[in-house]
Amino acid sequence: MSWQTLLAIGSGGFFGAICRAYFNGLVNENFPHALPLGTLGVNIIGSFLLGLILASFAHFQGISPEVKSLISTGFLGAFTTYSTFATETFLLFQGGSWSLGFANATLNVVGTIIAAGSGYKLINFFLG
Repeated sequence: MSWQTLLAIGSGGFFGAICRAYFNGLVNENFPHALPLGTLGVNIIGSFLLGLILASFAHFQGISPEVKSLISTGFLGAFTTYSTFATETFLLFQGGSWSLGFANATLNVVGTIIAAGSGYKLINFFLG
């Protein structure tokens, strides 16, 4: 992997992490709930965007590997957060909130798969 690609990933990750922190705080501040809605939101939105992006990459062949890496691995990799989702779900279970724990796990897993597929299908519908 070239230094340019690594720099692109790091730069995208910087902005993705900032956007995740901002979005997560905004959602949790305005919609307080025992279910971690901020993490759910970034995971679903990020999965939808990654579906859009990956399908777009297939339609637009001239996009450089650095730009692809900046957007997908860098920005969206830092914007979405599986480790936070896993930890928050564990804490819900540990605190005895079994129904919220299962709801969080189900919504994150199923929601992100549906979102990624929807983004991918949407691009193929319009460009395919």
